[in-house]
Amino acid sequence: MSEKTTIYDIAKELNISAATVSRALNKNPKISESTIKLVLDTAEKMNYKQNRLALALRSGKSGNIGVIVPRINTNFFGSVIRGIEEELHPNKYNVIICQTHEDENREIENINTLLDAQVDGIMISITNESKKNEKIIHRVLEKNVPLIFFDRKKNIDGVSSITIDDFKAGYMATKHLIEQGCTKIAHLSGDQSLEIYENRFKGYQKALLDHGFPFIEEYVIRSKSNLEEGALVTKTLLQLDTPPDAIFSASDFAALGAIQELKSQGYTLPKDFCVVGFGNEPFTKFMELSITTIDQSPQEMGKMAAKVFLEQMNTSDNVKIEKKIVLNPILHIRKSSLRNPE
Repeated sequence: MSEKTTIYDIAKELNISAATVSRALNKNPKISESTIKLVLDTAEKMNYKQNRLALALRSGKSGNIGVIVPRINTNFFGSVIRGIEEELHPNKYNVIICQTHEDENREIENINTLLDAQVDGIMISITNESKKNEKIIHRVLEKNVPLIFFDRKKNIDGVSSITIDDFKAGYMATKHLIEQGCTKIAHLSGDQSLEIYENRFKGYQKALLDHGFPFIEEYVIRSKSNLEEGALVTKTLLQLDTPPDAIFSASDFAALGAIQELKSQGYTLPKDFCVVGFGNEPFTKFMELSITTIDQSPQEMGKMAAKVFLEQMNTSDNVKIEKKIVLNPILHIRKSSLRNPE
């Protein structure tokens, strides 16, 4: 049929009322089994599609989940989304993806848009500058919409989160560099107002102190997660009176920028200088000088976030589930830091 079939077309075909068709389609217990079967069979023959929005208004469930990420063009966030979708699709949920581009105002807009669309839940990795979004987060909670943080989180009672152990990751990366004979290890840090970057820094600092190395403040320098910034801050580090001989970067992209700058200044890696990144982006494995990095298990993180959401949906309305799941980081040792093969 060229025009969209309506419940009125089905009613006319069966010579019954549109109200009866509507009740039958929604399997109202007041309608007989035989009538329900007849209506469903006729609807299928006439290629009738129920209006999802109308169904959502009646049932209070839209079948849509909002996922908010800082940016989608990284392997990490793309893999988290894949994990979420793989877990939710068999359960008949669709995923609506929003990007904040590290802009608080866009984050607030995204959340408002998703609430207006009556999503059944929101999963979010918060922006770098999330200082004024407390109000919108509480609007989500007031509306009783399940909220789950992944990777970057706020610590809010009653809200679940799925993260990796960033402190352990920072410790592992720094300890590995010490084991390779590095003695002056710098750290390219993200914005430490975000807990993930603060914890990576604390792990780095603790590993130095545990192994008898002094913590040198000028070796810690903030860098955005991109090549240009990684190269720029590395240039600054190399101009110090006592430059470092290794870098642990809180980002693979900044690590790649650091490597490019080191090569341009004539350093040979890992002989003269070692570098460890963070994120296990695909390029780290396939470059000629493969990059040692921390794997955050993003697909597993996405699957866990989806499982927590489904568990929340399967409990009674008055029961809140709060889970703080912490995944283990994995260190992939590659050419950029491997001086001492075991």
